[in-house]
Amino acid sequence: MYDAIIVGGSYAGQSAALQLARARRKILVMDEGVRRNRFATHSHGFLGQDGRDPSAIASDARQQLMKYPTVEWAGRRAESAMKTDAGFAIAGSDGKISEGRYLILATGVRDTLPDVPGLAERWGRAVFHCPYCHGYELNQGRIGVLAVSPISMHHALMLPDWGKVTFFLNAAFEPTAEDLEKLRHRGVAIERTPIRELAGDPLDVVLEDGRHIQLDGMFTATATEVASPIAETLGCALDDGPTGRFIRTDDMQATSVPGVFACGDAARASGNVALAVGGGAMAGAAAHRGMMFG
Repeated sequence: MYDAIIVGGSYAGQSAALQLARARRKILVMDEGVRRNRFATHSHGFLGQDGRDPSAIASDARQQLMKYPTVEWAGRRAESAMKTDAGFAIAGSDGKISEGRYLILATGVRDTLPDVPGLAERWGRAVFHCPYCHGYELNQGRIGVLAVSPISMHHALMLPDWGKVTFFLNAAFEPTAEDLEKLRHRGVAIERTPIRELAGDPLDVVLEDGRHIQLDGMFTATATEVASPIAETLGCALDDGPTGRFIRTDDMQATSVPGVFACGDAARASGNVALAVGGGAMAGAAAHRGMMFG
């Protein structure tokens, strides 16, 4: 019986584990090794780690975490979970059942990319979703925003702070008169011709009419979903965010199910590495408080 089982061993999960390890609690981290930002070569905006390879950040964190003798790491996917009299039982992809008094869900989310030929191959290298993470490196150059719905207005209005912006509507939606005035005020150019494909290096937008528009980078919104069904299986409430559902938590990262905490991108409408680490630290400390005081 573990004091806590943490499902997901990326930034949020390891941050939660570290708090409990330092409280000398027996914990198990279950991780299948699929980070959301595995396509990016550099991570930005995380204090003290700015510009590093995100896999190196995660690897260093694990090396530090595993120095604590009460931590166990299982490189397997958590397939299912159930409530027990003593806590929770988690079934792994290898068929093994692990039990813990508390459960911390740091499963992350899955991104569904816009269906544009050539986009998936450039995801994390020339096409991004977070201006704070990748906008600065475009050096105030030529930036595209690919529309997926009215939510893309947010990207289009933000990104002029990072460069000269062209808003590719791509038949996804039509801005209102008010939207158009806001875009004009921010100096955003609008392109209504649909995109045939993305090509080139760093980025060549090929339009249906044969024109080519060279860019230094492009931003778009993805559709997201919590990467594991465990939260829903246990009855945790979920909320609707602008890109998809996420696990509802309170200020201490507690879910609607007693004994279950959630952190990271799975528990936020949007996030980044720094926010995931902060949420994980809170979840770990809050779970420890529950262990002490009930």
